[in-house]
Amino acid sequence: MSESIDPFHIDVEDSLLADLRDRLARTRFPDQIDGTGWDYGMPVDYLRELVEYWRDSYDWRAQEARLNSFSQFVTEVDGQSIHFLHVRSAHGDALPLLLTHGWPGSVVEFLDVIPRLSDPEAFGGSAAVAFHVVAPSLPGYGFSEPPRTAGWDEHRIANAFSTLMSRLGYTRYVAQGGDWGAQVTTRIGGLDPEHCAAIHLNMALGVPPGGTEPLTEEEQADLSATRQFIKEESGYANEQGTKPQTLGVALNDSPAGLLAWIVEKLRTWSDCDGHPENCFTRDQILTNVMLYWATQTSASSARLYWESRHGGGTQPLPFVTAPTGVARYPKEILRWPRSWVARQYNVVHWAVMERGGHFAAMEQPELFVDDLRTFFRSVR
Repeated sequence: MSESIDPFHIDVEDSLLADLRDRLARTRFPDQIDGTGWDYGMPVDYLRELVEYWRDSYDWRAQEARLNSFSQFVTEVDGQSIHFLHVRSAHGDALPLLLTHGWPGSVVEFLDVIPRLSDPEAFGGSAAVAFHVVAPSLPGYGFSEPPRTAGWDEHRIANAFSTLMSRLGYTRYVAQGGDWGAQVTTRIGGLDPEHCAAIHLNMALGVPPGGTEPLTEEEQADLSATRQFIKEESGYANEQGTKPQTLGVALNDSPAGLLAWIVEKLRTWSDCDGHPENCFTRDQILTNVMLYWATQTSASSARLYWESRHGGGTQPLPFVTAPTGVARYPKEILRWPRSWVARQYNVVHWAVMERGGHFAAMEQPELFVDDLRTFFRSVR
């Protein structure tokens, strides 16, 4: 296995973009019951607006140039080609930080926070809070190649990302994640305590007690919201966890279908007051979707759910002794009581955020960065 680290430059072929516009122009939209809004899923009227914008106005080349303004690389780990952004701070003693995204996200989630983390002085901060930032694409997501073998669950990814940090020369680092990123980061905190000095999560895992315990009204409300999410909003996980390849046929063939599948989650999982564009710009939405469409990774990204359900997610997790910071955003999809989270982690920082949801770095970049600076200051 080669341990070389090679520069990477995104250059989507013109033919792919022409094919995309053609597919969007020929979209067959479904019918919809009048007055149902988002009740049944993605509203057709809004989907038409986004499809038309994607086809006629969206400028991928401009977004591609923005992505390419960040230093990018690929390297092979455990037989898998891993793509990652690596933005070193001008300050040599900056703290190395591993950022891991989830589904249906991508490294696009971090584009607004990486400059704030690596160059704090440009945003009114101090050199003392600077980070060297490493943001990999999960295997089978974006420009990380689809795994060619089974078994790429969150444990294997955690080992791969720990290896990546070592290969980059970082003998001591910190890690942050939400969604799958939280799953991977949790395991990094347990697997690599000699090098990972602390972890920060915005979707921490919780371990319920064996019996009953008193909960505050707020914790009871959080648990109620979590149960409602599992009941009404988790169908995607059941499909991706059982038959991802079947679903992948539709998502890989229809850009409008892929768009609807992702945008519905961006809206439902965010603190956006009912409409995704209250949180995200259309260009942010479509650039994130493009990292699935241009790379044909809809099926491979969904397979992580199958791998977790049949492997990684079934394995017992050891208690994470690394100092752990948790940011509790009000619209996070899984919100466990602090006492439950403390059964899994050495929680030393618990921040109740004013606003934000599941895609915290993209929704609230300033709040996200401020909390990372506050927590990781204790381990510098």
